[in-house]
Amino acid sequence: MDKTQENSRYKDLLVWQKSIKFADHVLELIDQIETSRKHYRLLEQLEAAVTSIPMNVAEGKGRNSQKEFMHFLYIARGSLYETMTLLEIFKLRGWIGNEQFAELEYASTEIAKMINSLINAIAQSL
Repeated sequence: MDKTQENSRYKDLLVWQKSIKFADHVLELIDQIETSRKHYRLLEQLEAAVTSIPMNVAEGKGRNSQKEFMHFLYIARGSLYETMTLLEIFKLRGWIGNEQFAELEYASTEIAKMINSLINAIAQSL
């Protein structure tokens, strides 16, 4: 397999698969949020943050070096933490329930561990 084919195999990464499902779940949740006063900027920020997770994993996998891939994994992890911070705010405002938040927090912790493991593996190989 040549380098181009190898780099484009982001869909084979379990962390990408889990983060794309996580993003879809959060987007579905956003569609259901009802507030007395729409906070469109916060909703849009959540959409941007959660979709950035799998996008950065994919973009990094498509780059030319492992060092670049690791850089994009750091960005994906930051977007994951941003997503969870926004969801925490939504929970505090009563826009999402404790059970919904707990489910998303569990999934995000799993994704964060996977990203961290991948970063560590790449760092050790450099």
